[in-house]
Amino acid sequence: MKVFANREIRNLFQAVLAVWAVALALTQGIVWHTTHAFSFALLLVFGRQENGYGQKGGTDMLNSGDTGFMMIATAFVFFMTPGLAFFYGGLVRRKNVLNTMLSSFFIMGLASLMWVLVGYSLSFSGNCGGVIGNLKSFCMVNVGWEPGAYADGIPALLFAAFQMMFAIITPALITGSVAGRMRFKALFAFIALWLLIVYFPMAHMVWGKGGLLGEVLGSVDFAGGNVVHISSGVSGLVLSLMLGKRRGYEKTAYRTHNIPFVLLGASILWFGWFGFNAGSALGANGLAVHAFMTTNTSAACAMLSWMAIDMIRDGKPTVIGACTGAVLGLVAITPGAGFVPLWSAIIIGIVVSPICYFMMSVVKKRFGYDDALDAFGCHGVGGIWGGIATGIFAQKSINGVARWDGLIYGDYRLFLAQVISIVATIAVAIVGTLICASIVKLFTPLRVTEYDERMGLDESQHGESAYPSFNGLD
Repeated sequence: MKVFANREIRNLFQAVLAVWAVALALTQGIVWHTTHAFSFALLLVFGRQENGYGQKGGTDMLNSGDTGFMMIATAFVFFMTPGLAFFYGGLVRRKNVLNTMLSSFFIMGLASLMWVLVGYSLSFSGNCGGVIGNLKSFCMVNVGWEPGAYADGIPALLFAAFQMMFAIITPALITGSVAGRMRFKALFAFIALWLLIVYFPMAHMVWGKGGLLGEVLGSVDFAGGNVVHISSGVSGLVLSLMLGKRRGYEKTAYRTHNIPFVLLGASILWFGWFGFNAGSALGANGLAVHAFMTTNTSAACAMLSWMAIDMIRDGKPTVIGACTGAVLGLVAITPGAGFVPLWSAIIIGIVVSPICYFMMSVVKKRFGYDDALDAFGCHGVGGIWGGIATGIFAQKSINGVARWDGLIYGDYRLFLAQVISIVATIAVAIVGTLICASIVKLFTPLRVTEYDERMGLDESQHGESAYPSFNGLD
């Protein structure tokens, strides 16, 4: 193949494969030393896998209503990534729109494959020190139609599919921070490494059996405040700092090139978020309805809150502001959607907009970092506020997964656990991002050349134009 004739590309490809192989080997080594051979033999003889074919109870335990609901919710979450592509694509300059949209879209392929091969297994199969799983479910072995360890009424394979959608959209959020200046092949390699080093361990620590932050510490994260938003937002910030500012930053006006794209993307995200949060109840039940309502309420209040800020500051509301506010409300309610009372969703939504507005308009300018599309300001800061708010407002009576009530009810333990889990997530994201970016830099520059940046990444990275000039009736 001609692409591998390029020595740089060939070396990068080989490096990614080598790192992946080493990671798998290390994980498997841990599993070998921590698993008793005799126990493993019994599992083989009697067919008592954790998640898969032959589990006791069989398909008779499945709930068709829950299964149908979760299939729909899974499709909803899948649709969010194309929505994010439109949201991000509309915000950038027209010469970078295709690159920005593809930066989200290609992850639908890469993350799906990695999830089937090793992602699900490392996240939800076994437990190694509360940090990561093992490879017992490599290539989805023993993940079948029967209920699994994480949901009683739906197939284990459906639970895996639902979680796969989270693994797809999370790294896509990072791309907003580096829009307009990162080499596509470097981004591709970075995302593959980031999933292995950051996302899969985070998913296990928060949601996996024996996870360090979830089961051991006692923190709660209903649909991905830590796993999805804080990890991606912080990683985006770190990566943007490593790349440096865009050419002409603070001197050139970076105007949004297609506002209808932004509105379309935000609308799709809002729509898909119902599957994101309500689906995290893992069944068509009262908790799902509760999460549905808290999600919508927070988004509505945050949108109105941002519009009010625009009115106070500039005398007129903006479409970009309304869309940004809605997304912020969705981000903020994500960790607590199934834990906090409905009335608190109003507070969470109203408060998140001024917090993030301050970060985007004041703090960002003060420190001068170029988080291109405010992935950190939106997802990182919004996720942090959502995690803290969960520690304030959560009630055990709503969801028994929470061991303690929130701070407002006189118990500090959940609040403390939330703060510790947020700090831990930030640390993992920072260290993991530095490792991933440093590995990629060994084989290819992270940033495009000045000439390529001037030309635009659509032409320089893909040889395409979103808005070609037509002649005649062409």
